[in-house]
Order: sequence, then structure tokens, then C-alpha cells
Amino acid sequence: MKRHLPQLSELRPLMQFGSFNPDRRAARLARAADVEALRRIARRRTPRPAFDYVDGAAGLELTYRRSREAFESVELLPRILHGTDTADLGTEIAGVRSALPFGIAPTGFTRFMHSEGEIGGVRAAERAGIPFSLSTMGTRSIEEVRDAAPGATRWFQLYLWREHAASLDLLQRARAAGMTTLLVTVDTPVPGQRLRDTRNGMTIPPRLTLRTVLDASYRPEWWFNFLTTDSLKFASLSDTSGSLPNLISTMFDPGLNLDHLAWIRENWDGQLFVKGVLTRDDARRAMSVGADGLVVSNHGGRQLDRAPVSLSALPEIRDEVGPDVPLILDSGIMSGTDVVAALCAGADFTLIGRAYLYGLMAGGEEGVTRVIELLEAQIRTTMLLMGAGSVADLGPHAMHAPWLPRPQSARLG
Repeated sequence: MKRHLPQLSELRPLMQFGSFNPDRRAARLARAADVEALRRIARRRTPRPAFDYVDGAAGLELTYRRSREAFESVELLPRILHGTDTADLGTEIAGVRSALPFGIAPTGFTRFMHSEGEIGGVRAAERAGIPFSLSTMGTRSIEEVRDAAPGATRWFQLYLWREHAASLDLLQRARAAGMTTLLVTVDTPVPGQRLRDTRNGMTIPPRLTLRTVLDASYRPEWWFNFLTTDSLKFASLSDTSGSLPNLISTMFDPGLNLDHLAWIRENWDGQLFVKGVLTRDDARRAMSVGADGLVVSNHGGRQLDRAPVSLSALPEIRDEVGPDVPLILDSGIMSGTDVVAALCAGADFTLIGRAYLYGLMAGGEEGVTRVIELLEAQIRTTMLLMGAGSVADLGPHAMHAPWLPRPQSARLG
């Protein structure tokens, strides 16, 4: 083999080093190729109690791990030679059009993860044309979220208070602020045993101990933002602060039942989805009091450890309620391929919680936008490889999974 000295004229086109980007946040986010990469950035840049609050789950965290295993067990069936060159990712849910088949789930204590909190989330959702859900335990108020993104599709998540008059006030404020859909969470009569939070002494606001000071020494940006912005509180409720289990156990009504759900239905004239349904019987009972749809969710594995996996519970619930009741899948989604798997398993729509918060912790509003971009690209590529031109082309016929109740054919509709 003959050799020769490299020619500068041949090397010059290959030398593409790129320019230095002084915006280090933008540079970090641009390098992240998936949500797991954003999770790693978040872990480096966020104090341990805040990161573990997002990353952890209840008990031994079995339900969360099994949720991920269920998604990873899915086989998606490709359809070839059908000439599908575009994919429409839009869909309708709760009476509105969403540009993508996922929205942002309600999360509590969000400004503890990053000072931009819910404002960063709702603005990113508004630009993307997807719904944003505000939690009862949000750290920006109903009105602040409305004012930050008046054109966004905004939903409100309700925990029923012991004092029902306070819940009624929240419902009225949410409706007056233009929130179109109510997500009533029914799987939190008491807080789950989240051992990471217990070990970390998780409180709102965080306590400055020797351990937190040491933690802050190599996460100065988070602490600077925390100490130079307004105080952290449950903005739609009060200035209440304290340990998380104590707050939840004293504020929420552990006796939530069907009569309470019927009362909420009577006092809410928008769309109402019951969040936390995992069994056929509970799906039937929730629908009996006038729910418009269901959120199949195990709370991200953060409530009852060893609870059913949302994804594998979905086909049974779809069978129970029929094809016309809208079902939203929540819990465990970490990629666009997971979104497609959920749509194939019977969901009409999905919500992202942890994935959204990893992006927020990694880079505020820009990080949330990066999560949305990554999931959108993954969904589009997956659908095109499956020969699916729209969300309507996805269904059980397009997947195999060991937990499916019966074998499926390999034909897309």
C-alpha cells in the first residue's frame, strides 16, 4: 500500500471545529441527545434533595423500575414499502388540539427544582402548542401561570382539601383563569413513603444545614437563583411551608370517595379527568359520576410501591371503557418511543413529569424546550419507521409486549 504525506488542501475541509458558544447553558443543552443526558446534567447542577425528589419513588422504588421495564419490553412493529414520508404528530384531547401527543404533567414544588419553575414550563408548552398542567402544590399561582402564557392550553390538577371550601375556591379561580380541564388526583389519600426524601430531610423551603452548605459549594448557580428570587411557597394555597409528609397529611382529605368526586363534578363545568386509575373496577366507578376521561397513572411510582404498572394496566382499562372515552397515560415516559408505545397500547394522549423536570433542572425554560424537541424528534422518527402517518395509525396491532392480554397481528390499520 502506497503512502503519501497528507495534503493541506484535503485536510482543510475536514477541519470543522466550530466556534465557541459563550452561552454555556445553550451549549450543554445542545449536546444532550436524549432525556437521560439531561438527567445527568440535572444531577450535576441541582442539590441532592431537589434532584432526589424528582428522581426517586416510593418504598423500594419497585413500581418505577417495573414501569421502565414495561416500556422497554415493548416491540414496535415496522411497516415497510408503504411510502409514508410524513408523520402528523397532532391529536385532539379534552376538546382541544395539541401539536404533539403529550403534555406536561402537574408537578409540585417545581421552583425547588429550578427557580424558573412553572413559568418556564408553561412558556415552553405554549411555544410547542401542547397542554401544561398546574398542580395544586405548584409554586406559582393559577393567576401567575395564566399571565405568563395567556395563549397556552392550561389544565389544573386538584387535590381535595379537608376544607372543601378551599377546594371550591381553587376550582373557581382555575375556571376564571381560563383553565379548560381539571385533573382530579385520587391516589393520594396519604403521602407515599418516599425514602429518599426522608433521608434528605426534604422540606419546603430547604433548611440550611452543614450538609446543604457543602452541597451548595459546587452548585452555586442553583443557590444564587434560590436566594435572590422570591420565597418558595405553595402559591395557589398560602405561604405554608414545612415537611412534605406533614403538609400533605394535614391539608388533603384522606376520606376522598365517589360522593366527593360527584361534588367536584357538580362544581366544575369544564372537562374533568380522574387521575390515578389502574383497575377495571375503578375505571367504571370513576366514569359513573360523570368523568369525561381518565388518566391511567401510578403517580410515577411515588405513592403505592408494588402498584400496577400504568402501561400494562392500560389495555384492560381501554377494554372496560370502550373506544370513545379519552385515556391519558402517565408515569414512566422517558422518550418519544415510550410515547408511541403508550399510544399503541391504547392511550389517546400522554403526560411527562420526570422528563420535564430533568429538562427544567438542566436548563430552566430552555431545558424544557429541549425535552420537547427531543421527544418530538423521537416520536416522528419512530412513527415513520413504523409506517404510521398519523397518531390514528397507532394501536395494539402495531406492537408486541409480554403483558398484552392476547397476541396481536402485525398489520397497521
